[in-house]
Amino acid sequence: MNSPIANRVDTIFVHVTNLERAVEWYGRLLGAAVTGEVRSPIYTFDMGEGRPGLTLDDHGFDDGYELRPLNHPLFNLSASDIQAAYDHVTELGAEIVSEIQHFPDLSEFTFKDLDGNIIAICTCFS
Repeated sequence: MNSPIANRVDTIFVHVTNLERAVEWYGRLLGAAVTGEVRSPIYTFDMGEGRPGLTLDDHGFDDGYELRPLNHPLFNLSASDIQAAYDHVTELGAEIVSEIQHFPDLSEFTFKDLDGNIIAICTCFS
């Protein structure tokens, strides 16, 4: 079946209330350097070749926009050591939503970013 839509994800949008603060926090979370100018409405972190970007969006041009975080994870980030990732997230002051859970094929936990967006961290086992 043909489709005009490509079978890939180019970026993941995370909606935030303060772009500069969010860029600084996500930079620390990801251990990523902030490159270029941080200017409303968006900033995108490069997540590696062949991977979707992570775009922070403060809706600077959307009058009346109101952020309403979901009550479930937006996406997951990968970690090779789930305990080290958990410790890093708690050091950043993030609110833990679910403690580390272990399953046969992965371990994971969830937390809230500065704006209440829930994110999962997963360690997958081969």
